[in-house]
Amino acid sequence: MGYVRAVTGLWRWRHNPLRRATDLAEAWVALVALVLIAVAAPVTGSLVGAAAQDSLQRSARQQHHSRHLVTATVVRDLGAAPLDTDPDTPTVHESRRRVVADWTGPDGTRRHGPALTRLKSPHHGDRFRLWTDGHGRITTRPLDSATATAHAVLAGLGAALMTAGLVEVGRRLAVWRMVRRRYARWDQAWDRAGPDWGKAGTGS
Repeated sequence: MGYVRAVTGLWRWRHNPLRRATDLAEAWVALVALVLIAVAAPVTGSLVGAAAQDSLQRSARQQHHSRHLVTATVVRDLGAAPLDTDPDTPTVHESRRRVVADWTGPDGTRRHGPALTRLKSPHHGDRFRLWTDGHGRITTRPLDSATATAHAVLAGLGAALMTAGLVEVGRRLAVWRMVRRRYARWDQAWDRAGPDWGKAGTGS
């Protein structure tokens, strides 16, 4: 509403004899800020979103190329895992179990160590799938295209909101400085009028 009142002020103050320079200046500042929010914020969001999309999709392709899904065999159960370390999975809230397992990496390296599994009651000899790098070291699942796009959209929205916020901060700062100058001029005017205030014949 503040923008609407200030912008309509451009027309209202146009031929008003009571118009002050700061009234018109505040209306112009609001109009410029409104245009920037309407144009610069979406453009900035689109550019940032497109850049993020390109980078994230490239990262997703690289991860899919360098990470491999292998089969591991449970050696023993270590109990429930305190946290899910793979936040990009759609089943992030599913409980996981920590186990000691054996597996073979894509390069043929045999591995043995702790791992996470979605098996509810893992027993010795149970099999499950896990993601590894090319040498069989456990890693997180690769970023999928849909998740990359979602992150890019969020980045674009964040950039647009940040741009709009910066414009609004700039507008408020400009108006605050104009108001301060206006009050300073009023104080100076009162100081000049003070010695003669209330005297008979003042202004005559």
